[in-house]
Amino acid sequence: MNELHPNPQFRREEWFSLDGKWDFAFDDKKEGEKNKWYEKFPKGTVIEVPFTYETKASGIHQTEHHEIVWYERTFNIKDLEKHPILHFEGVDYEAFIYVNGKLAAQHQGGYHAFSVNLQGKVHIGENKLSVKVYDSKDCSQPRGKQRWREENFGCWYVQTTGIWKSVWLEYVSPIYIEHAKITPLFDEQEIQIEIDTKNLPIESDGYTVEAKILFDGRFINSFTANIIDGSASLRGSVLERKDPWTMKPWSPENPHLYDLQLHLYKGNELLDTVDSYFGMRKISIEGNKILLNNRELYQRLILDQGYWQDSDMTPPSTEALEEDIQKVLELGYNGVRKHQKVEDSRFLYLADKYGLLVWVEVGSTYAFNDVAVKNFSQEWMEIVKQNYNHPSVITWVPFNESWGVHDIHVNRKQQAFTESIYYMTKTYDQMRPVITNDGWEHTISDIITLHDYEEFGKAFTKRYENKEHVLSNKMQFNKDFYPFAENYAYKGQPIIISEFGGIAFQTEEGWGYGNQVKDEEAFFKRFEEIHYAIQDLDYVVGYCYTQLTDVQQELNGLLTIDRKPKVSVSRVSEVNTRRLKP
Repeated sequence: MNELHPNPQFRREEWFSLDGKWDFAFDDKKEGEKNKWYEKFPKGTVIEVPFTYETKASGIHQTEHHEIVWYERTFNIKDLEKHPILHFEGVDYEAFIYVNGKLAAQHQGGYHAFSVNLQGKVHIGENKLSVKVYDSKDCSQPRGKQRWREENFGCWYVQTTGIWKSVWLEYVSPIYIEHAKITPLFDEQEIQIEIDTKNLPIESDGYTVEAKILFDGRFINSFTANIIDGSASLRGSVLERKDPWTMKPWSPENPHLYDLQLHLYKGNELLDTVDSYFGMRKISIEGNKILLNNRELYQRLILDQGYWQDSDMTPPSTEALEEDIQKVLELGYNGVRKHQKVEDSRFLYLADKYGLLVWVEVGSTYAFNDVAVKNFSQEWMEIVKQNYNHPSVITWVPFNESWGVHDIHVNRKQQAFTESIYYMTKTYDQMRPVITNDGWEHTISDIITLHDYEEFGKAFTKRYENKEHVLSNKMQFNKDFYPFAENYAYKGQPIIISEFGGIAFQTEEGWGYGNQVKDEEAFFKRFEEIHYAIQDLDYVVGYCYTQLTDVQQELNGLLTIDRKPKVSVSRVSEVNTRRLKP
């Protein structure tokens, strides 16, 4: 990765990357703890972090599963007046962090970031960082598209073990801003900011936080609040000179971003500064329509699994992320459904910048038991919290195709689980729609999404011509699945066809959905007919095509795994933008 900040939404000046070469070891005999590898590491193998050992980019490229792996490197501390905070953007699955031979922290969950305050654990000069990672084949842990068998199968790919996102360190004041929740109040033309601080003394009178808003370098507004019990809530206008026409909405066509500076004070003494940004946008539902900024939104999404040829789930560079977004837009899509993966924070920043709509989805479990429920619930809420501030994120997708809740059609306990995740998500985020089981067997859901890989446009039109019949739970599709689980029914929600297509060419060794096509003209005949059939359904408010790129054995992307177009980009764009033409 280049030097774009690893968390662009929450930046301080003093930080440095710990990506690069680390010492590495497999611990197949489970002897690392016994032999105190955190004190004396077995040298000999080097890995390139943040790429996992399974990838070519790591320098190792062994695809066999190893349950326990270890990492080690040194880093320098220059200042102990401030607190050094160690950040891991993603470690799959259980991490044990040792600093200078002592256990400093442990963490569970592969899809969200975590941090370790190193104050009192490090000294000026060179320090040693050791990381043990445990990653099993247990289907009770969220694993998404990572296989739990020895070989790839179906749409499940090589596992991702260990550190797979950036590691970095920053310096913060002893008392600092730990988190900011930023909520655009679009209709009120205001922004609401909820601040959490860290290490405030019990007697904390005189502490304040200031929010300063700028747009394109121009000062817009500033407002201040007292900190009470470590937290503060601020709310202020985004208008220039109180002129109601000066608010700059965020949209795919005009992705305007406001800059935000947060300052923590004790009296007149500045303790901490955080740079951030936000977009003024509103996502809402009225009847069977989805609205963006109070205007009807038709979503033209593409499924994006975020895999690369030599680095699997880890982006090879920030430029690679930017290239993907630019290609999605060139293909005529206005958004992506990030499938079974929580993407790098820099991707979401670039989506904010370019105006790309994003559905956030987490990797599924494949078992239903008390452990799976606990693992999933805890991690999902961290994901929602960490991705909440991005204006590009417009939909939450906690469950997909009944994975992890395979008996949801009749099992009341599994139904209740999806309801609990829905309501927990809504408790934290009242803005965005939540789709509780994307594809079929919906319980409570703000949008009804259907997966249908029908090849032929005429057959699709015939199947969906009677909306009431489709949504009455009398029609099966995709083998044995119905739109709703038992005890649930259609309540007038918006309808989106959120998986379809998946067209592959005959010459490829791999698979797609349905019959493979022999050439580009055959591809476009099928591609155009199925798109037109969906676009012409007046009760459907969007779609998501499968998929952006090939992924390992699944070879049905519009692009190859190394991002080369298989078919005419302009012609794909013409199909996607057909509805926009008069």
